[in-house]
Amino acid sequence: MNFLSRRLVMPNDLNFAGSLFGGRILEWIDEEAYIYAACQLDAKSLVTKHIGAISFESSAYQGDVVEFGLGVKAAGKTSITLTCVVRNKQTKQTICVADDIVFVHIDPNTRKPLAHGKTKQDLDAIKIETPA
Repeated sequence: MNFLSRRLVMPNDLNFAGSLFGGRILEWIDEEAYIYAACQLDAKSLVTKHIGAISFESSAYQGDVVEFGLGVKAAGKTSITLTCVVRNKQTKQTICVADDIVFVHIDPNTRKPLAHGKTKQDLDAIKIETPA
C-alpha cells in the first residue's frame, strides 16, 4: 500500500458531531483513487464504475492530517480495481477502508470502454516515490 497524499481536516469538512463527514471522505477517496489510477495507467480518460465495501473504523477531527494509501487489487482489459485506506497521519489509526474501487478506461470521443494495455504485473512493477 502506497501512502501518497494527505489532506488537512478543515471546519467545512465536519459533520454535526464535529468529526469528519463521511460524504467528504468518500469524495476525497474517489478523487485520490482517480489520480492514482490515472497515474498507474498513464491515462486520464477514466470513469468511476463501482465502489464496493466501505468501512468507517474511527473518526477524524478538525486539524487532523489524514493520508490516503492506495494499491492495485486487479487489472482487467479496460478496468483497474483499487483498495484505499485512509488513516490518521500522526497516529496511523485507520479511519476508513474502501475496497473494490473500479475505474474503467474510456475512449474520450466515443465514451466506450477502451483497453488500457496494462496487466496487474505491469502495475505492480511501477516504482512509486512516497512523501516523507
